[in-house]
Amino acid sequence: MVAKAPGQEFWRSIPAIAHVFKPDTQREAYIPNAATDDMRMYVPFTETVTSRPLWISPERNMWCDILQATSAGLVNRHYHPHEVFAYTISGQWSYLEHDWVATRGDFVYESPGEGHTLVAHEHAEAMRVLFIVKGPLIWLDKHGNADGYFDVHDYIAMCRTHYDSVGLGAARLQTLFR
Repeated sequence: MVAKAPGQEFWRSIPAIAHVFKPDTQREAYIPNAATDDMRMYVPFTETVTSRPLWISPERNMWCDILQATSAGLVNRHYHPHEVFAYTISGQWSYLEHDWVATRGDFVYESPGEGHTLVAHEHAEAMRVLFIVKGPLIWLDKHGNADGYFDVHDYIAMCRTHYDSVGLGAARLQTLFR
């Protein structure tokens, strides 16, 4: 394929839609540099894993985040009663219960009803994974029995506390609600 010369973008003459949003529609969430290196943006999730919130829906008990581990890491064992989507930005991660290892560019769909133990592997790059989480995480003990939960409201509280503690302010989180 031959690259076109600059200024040859055919769509430049197409006018934008005049009425972009239907009544009562919220604006899009545009977050430049979502996988930033600014560690203040990442909320401690466990002792070894952090989360950068990108989009939050309290009404639907959903959120989208970038899960990060800068070295070997662990997210507690948990079960998802709803589906989860994951896209690997960098690094390596896997579930102890499966035989694959996700790396840059890999996509994972987690079926409702799956329990697993998420681990971040040692790698030259930090593990950064874009997750879309629907519903709560049900924490599991070492035998796979439920022993707690973590839902969007717990996530919001955790993020507000962190953002206040690093000087970003809890109000910043409100801009992510949709």
